[in-house]
Amino acid sequence: MGGSKKSIILGVLGLLMVAFGAVLVFVVPVIMKQQVEKNVRIDPSSGFAYEMWRDLPVPFFMSIYVFEVVNHKEVMKGEKPRVEERGPYVYRERKQKTNITFHENGTVSFVEQRILHFDLEKSVGSEDEHIIVPNMIVLISSMMVKDELYFFKLILNAAFIAYKQEPFMNRTVKELLWGYSDPFLDFVNTILPNALPFKGKFGLFSDFNNSNSGVFTVNTGVEDISQVQMVDSWNGLKEVDFWRSEQANMINGTAGQMWPPFRTPSQPLEFYSPDACRSLTLVYEKEDSFRGIPTYRYTAPSYLFANGSDYPPNEGFCPCVASGVMNVSSCRFNAPLFLSFPHFYNADPEFVEAVDGLHPSEAEHSLFLDLHPLTGIPMNCSIKMQLSLLTMSVSGITQTGNIKPVILPILWFAESGYLDGPVYNTYYNTLIVLPIVLDYLQYIFIGLGLGLILVAAVLPFTNQEKCCLFWTSNKKHDANSDITKAQKEKLTASNGIVLLEAKL
Repeated sequence: MGGSKKSIILGVLGLLMVAFGAVLVFVVPVIMKQQVEKNVRIDPSSGFAYEMWRDLPVPFFMSIYVFEVVNHKEVMKGEKPRVEERGPYVYRERKQKTNITFHENGTVSFVEQRILHFDLEKSVGSEDEHIIVPNMIVLISSMMVKDELYFFKLILNAAFIAYKQEPFMNRTVKELLWGYSDPFLDFVNTILPNALPFKGKFGLFSDFNNSNSGVFTVNTGVEDISQVQMVDSWNGLKEVDFWRSEQANMINGTAGQMWPPFRTPSQPLEFYSPDACRSLTLVYEKEDSFRGIPTYRYTAPSYLFANGSDYPPNEGFCPCVASGVMNVSSCRFNAPLFLSFPHFYNADPEFVEAVDGLHPSEAEHSLFLDLHPLTGIPMNCSIKMQLSLLTMSVSGITQTGNIKPVILPILWFAESGYLDGPVYNTYYNTLIVLPIVLDYLQYIFIGLGLGLILVAAVLPFTNQEKCCLFWTSNKKHDANSDITKAQKEKLTASNGIVLLEAKL
């Protein structure tokens, strides 16, 4: 094949490769965007992605820390409470969506079941450990009759004596969390019907295990990917009625598991929490990574539990105490319960000073969520909350003694989850390896194409400069030639033709 033909073929091939690489530069982002949209929609036809959404096969853990009151007798006399943290008591948590129903308006309804199993290996202590904690039935029911007629207080006080109820009790961790039978509870429900959320058994998390957090209806994203996972309603409600302003009652964001894709740092993460009875907001903190997958880290803003004076938009969540502690009595049967971060982290110092044994720490007690911004899928998270109870002496209830008013922490929990195992491998290959391969591939084609074009351009000149030329001659050579007779003989063929080699 002639050198010119080779040059033409190489040049054309190089141009095609450069063109293909240039097309990939523009096409790859479009392909990736289409794949992301396909995989984050809530669509049964998406296969793996839908199964992931329906029954997320990644490890979730609920770690619970209980505050034991180590000087409860002194507290009855009016001294400052002193607590010691016990735990964690760790439970492996499984979340599975059931009653999935798709609607014509592009939404889907579901109920998410939560199932917890105690994990002794990860726990510090057993569920059978005994702990002295506030008797919430006594303290809550006392607070509920605080402003009632003396007659009601007299009946309740007599019942405390008859049923041998004290403001502090010695119970196992399992009883405290998951419930114990108490005849006094039946009595309270008789004289104060529907006043307490506990029927038959009392346990702080008795309605948490093998239960659900209500019926969520969210956008599937099939028609508008920017709205995928956004809550349309919760238990049929577009807004709740626990709070004092329209803004506070709004159901914003998602159900807290995924968010719309293509996030930017300026976009906060909003989600509705049935446990907190309100929508919560997390804000961007920094770029990070989780096991090689790029993420945005989101944390709770300092104003999340601020009172209305420090942060006016929170006025709707009042009546408020000092900033950092949120009164949730309006959605907890008027029981004097409060939410905050563990150990009153990021709260007014007065809460920490009122109870000995608290040591707030950003490293231990702040929450975070690491989100993959391209897909809106959390890679790693730890959501932490503390439940506290207002305790105080109630006039006419002798069992409350001389307890000074204080918001006493009962327990705090961290709900954590992260991508692992085959799920992590699938996401890593899809989100990291494949884009890198496609990214490199486009530049490899461009580089190889330019290389072929360069070779095609240089090839003709290389043939002229470096190719060897042989020619024939029948003429006699001068005797004065530099070639010796011996050399001539070696170069003379049998037919008398002399071969000479030279370079042009």
